[in-house]
Amino acid sequence: MHPISCLNLTFSTPEENLACDEALLDEAEAHGGPGVLRFWESDRHFVVLGYANRAGEEVDLEACRTLGVPVLRRCSGGGTVLLGPGCLNYALVLPVDAAPPLSVISGANRFILERHRDSIGAATGLPILLEGDTDLALEGRKFSGNAQRRKRTHLLFHGGFLLDFDLHLLTRLLRMPSRQPRYRRGRVHVDFLTRIEVTRDLIHSALCNAWNATAPAAPPPANAMARLISEKYSRTEWNFRS
Repeated sequence: MHPISCLNLTFSTPEENLACDEALLDEAEAHGGPGVLRFWESDRHFVVLGYANRAGEEVDLEACRTLGVPVLRRCSGGGTVLLGPGCLNYALVLPVDAAPPLSVISGANRFILERHRDSIGAATGLPILLEGDTDLALEGRKFSGNAQRRKRTHLLFHGGFLLDFDLHLLTRLLRMPSRQPRYRRGRVHVDFLTRIEVTRDLIHSALCNAWNATAPAAPPPANAMARLISEKYSRTEWNFRS
């Protein structure tokens, strides 16, 4: 695979951070290129629904209102997550023809997560496993969840790493998910999830090494992000659609 570019960029609002991931995919789809790896970490908590999730089933909406935690929806599939301080997020945009496994959803999941598992495992010596379809885990407990969005020529694969994240807040804000991987075995959030005790710099370096992300990337066009926020991420019709 060709080297890709790297972008360290966190915006001040949840809406901007979600829009940036989608705008990076749209920009690659429109203009091509070998891809980009973005890192970001929000300084406030917010809930993110997967594309097909129902807010009332996955989220304690009253608790979110009480604590002032926004609820938004992302453009990719997968389950509902809580993001915020202590969760290092990344977005990886790649051409679907960069490697044969990327041509299908299941192949892309495994191809990308095997690289992440191997690179982080080599850097830490930890026995990291690929569990379910899109999780990385330690001793059966998930520390990284991921999701995918595909277009004609490029895909977006994004997720997060639980570092010094408040796991107990998950129990207050998220219900038990409507769909669970088999290895979860019905465990509540605090028993199913774990933090990976590594630095942000280690994750950053490991993923950059995995994807040969060397050159600095430009942010997506501001007007593209503004359009996505206006049409999607700021709208109740998008975030709470059934």
